[in-house]
Amino acid sequence: MTYSPSTAAEPATDVGPVARLITPTGERVADSTLDPWAGDVDDALLVDLYRDMVRTRRLDTEGVALQRQGQLGLWAPCLGQEAAQVGTARALRESDFVFPSYRELGVQLVRGATPAQLVEVWRGEEQSMGDPFTRNTAGPQIIIGAQTLHAVGYAMGIQRTPGADGQPSDDVAVAYFGDGASSQGDVNEAMVFAASFGAPVVFVCSNNQWAISEPVAVQSRTPLAARAPAFGIPSLRIDGNDVLAGFAAMRWALERARSGAGPAYIEAVTYRMGAHTTADDPTRYRDPAELERWRGRDPITRVETLLRGRGALDDDLVAEIAADADRLAAQMRTACLSARTRDPLTIFDEVYAAPHTGLDRQRRAYAAYLDGFEEEAR
Repeated sequence: MTYSPSTAAEPATDVGPVARLITPTGERVADSTLDPWAGDVDDALLVDLYRDMVRTRRLDTEGVALQRQGQLGLWAPCLGQEAAQVGTARALRESDFVFPSYRELGVQLVRGATPAQLVEVWRGEEQSMGDPFTRNTAGPQIIIGAQTLHAVGYAMGIQRTPGADGQPSDDVAVAYFGDGASSQGDVNEAMVFAASFGAPVVFVCSNNQWAISEPVAVQSRTPLAARAPAFGIPSLRIDGNDVLAGFAAMRWALERARSGAGPAYIEAVTYRMGAHTTADDPTRYRDPAELERWRGRDPITRVETLLRGRGALDDDLVAEIAADADRLAAQMRTACLSARTRDPLTIFDEVYAAPHTGLDRQRRAYAAYLDGFEEEAR
């Protein structure tokens, strides 16, 4: 069944009711469903969550700047979505396997991605993001929704692979995707398989209100969390700008999956403050007043307000965290500017283990194509 937020949860008037534990004004509120999963969260953990969100936003800002300066081919901003990413990712354990979309910068950062890896992927470099099994996290998926099928397949593999004790592992696979992806066939097919086989997988839908220029209201007449129960998958609809709600909801979902009860679904209602990608101009389709409303629900500001009120955060610590984020951004810029792309023709070098005539023809054709640019330059 779909979770209906308790009356204690403050409604987000333009998106419907959502469950939350920290209000936009930085107040801690009670929620009967989420509170049991957040009871042991102390101020030290909240500071860590705040730190990860600040890092994510700083690296996101740097990524946009690098793309605008011609150093990256593209960048998918996550400004405003830091809480949904950091909160859910921090609830995972290292052995869980994550399948993100292209916007989950915060998830990749929490899962141990280096500043260099974060930019290499947007330069199209070889082995970008490294070996996925070192962090149990796949690289960013560009094909909309495809990662949900990968996650369910991996989860079904968990069910069928005994551990050292001969028993199945209780690891969980997690798929992150956006509201636009929820309209793709892949996502719905993945949910069919997950429910049918009781796969240990968690679906995290970051509803940022816009699928490029298409508003979510055009895609669905009901909350996206209401779709999951039709497949037999229970769901929670949370304030995606509340990092503590994300952490608690993921704990709920993980416990269900680990216990053998099957998949779970989280809709994190948030907002994409920036462009869909750096190839997009959101001013052509978005109302500035809408942007301002969501600016008042900033995920980082609300945690900072809460922690300052508790005496767990002061100007010195805020400055220290900001300086740490700046150091990571500097490392990211250095890695990007020092990266050297291999010769284009080397793309054919390791496709097959043995010589292949078809590949040779493709190599010659591509070489001729590249030569054409040199002729035009002359």
